[in-house]
Amino acid sequence: MSQQATHALPRPWLAGLREAIPLLGGYVPVAISFGLIAIQAGFSTWEAVIISTLVYAGASQFLFVGMVAAGAPLWLVVVMTLLINARHVVYAPNLAPWLTTSRWWPWLMHGLTDQVFALAHSRLPQLPASQRLGWFTGAALLAWASWIGGTALGAVAGDELTTRWPLLGEVMPFALPALFLVLVAPRFTSRRWSLALGSAIAIAALLTVNGLTNAAIPLAAACGALCFYLVKFDVTTRGERDE
Repeated sequence: MSQQATHALPRPWLAGLREAIPLLGGYVPVAISFGLIAIQAGFSTWEAVIISTLVYAGASQFLFVGMVAAGAPLWLVVVMTLLINARHVVYAPNLAPWLTTSRWWPWLMHGLTDQVFALAHSRLPQLPASQRLGWFTGAALLAWASWIGGTALGAVAGDELTTRWPLLGEVMPFALPALFLVLVAPRFTSRRWSLALGSAIAIAALLTVNGLTNAAIPLAAACGALCFYLVKFDVTTRGERDE
């Protein structure tokens, strides 16, 4: 490869930055919603921004604000936040094979969200080992910055925005679910993934309808993962018997 062609290749962090841009369509509207809700719950603008900076977990942040505003004990708030984020225990082993040796990974894992995980899980295996750290850095930092910026915008001007454009307040809560749907839709081409995702969706819907909203996410995720691995075990067992 010539020197000119080498210089023409984008830097890994710029590639990660560019490829994470579509995530902003889901991050910014939901972050604006969180900023607005935090202000309405009695938090200051800086408190809302600090929550998004340090906690950085959409569902957990909404739960945190609601429980604190309702006067729930701190230990219960912490337990419920950890329970919702327990799905990251599943994320880590799936990304571990593609993480090169670097002292920066523990810090960058703060930027691991559902959407960043889905993007990284498909892109990291396609990248040379030398580019993975840079790519993940660019993608994770863009997502994190957009979440913090959206929170600040919602805290400062969210009320005015929804007053001027009422439809905006109705649409914003659906931005993140729509982004999730776009990320998982290609997986439905596989029978194994279809069964796992279908079971997770059905269980989450069933629990939500019955008023168990907070438990719906971790339990549905656990059941979906169990179904995924049971189907793999069944396929492997059949293959061994056929031999």
